[in-house]
Amino acid sequence: MVAELLVSALVLVGAAFALVGSIGLARLPDFFTRLHGPTKATTLGVGGIVAAGLLHGWMEAGVGGYRELAISLFLFITAPVSAHLLSKAVLANRK
Repeated sequence: MVAELLVSALVLVGAAFALVGSIGLARLPDFFTRLHGPTKATTLGVGGIVAAGLLHGWMEAGVGGYRELAISLFLFITAPVSAHLLSKAVLANRK
């Protein structure tokens, strides 16, 4: 019961962060402020949902999920790198 509540809480917190990041992408005025929403909040949101999946798999099958760990590793490496490259491209085209 406690594990199910923890999984539910992680999913809800992850979904809330993803929603805030998506709203930030749609509503913020400037490119750089729009870039901040998906790279920070949405990354945390997907991380929370992946952590919930990892915990759920561990509680159901008794083993950790390598797939979830690979997803989180890929996400936390690629999101900052892509945001950095996008911001550098915009700064290069402003001159």
